[in-house]
Amino acid sequence: MDDKININLTMAEVSYPLTIDRSQEEMVREAAKQVDIRVNAYRKFYKDLPKEVTLGMAAFQFALETLQQKDRNDTAPYTEKIKELTEVLEDYFREQG
Repeated sequence: MDDKININLTMAEVSYPLTIDRSQEEMVREAAKQVDIRVNAYRKFYKDLPKEVTLGMAAFQFALETLQQKDRNDTAPYTEKIKELTEVLEDYFREQG
């Protein structure tokens, strides 16, 4: 059974017809809403900027937040430290054993 649906999203006064998984509809609509909120905030603050500029500013803000979140989720430094501590403990127990 095909669980796809067709929806129309409007962001920054432009309509986008999409085919998405039904299970993703709520998240997709919320994402579009967040884009509109950001674009409208930039338009309100920078009234004389062209639409393309405010769209670019919103895209930049989303990209920056995504990269910042990625950095927060980077577990590599912790994993490396755990490996080091494990080696120290293993060496200690070998010497004691």
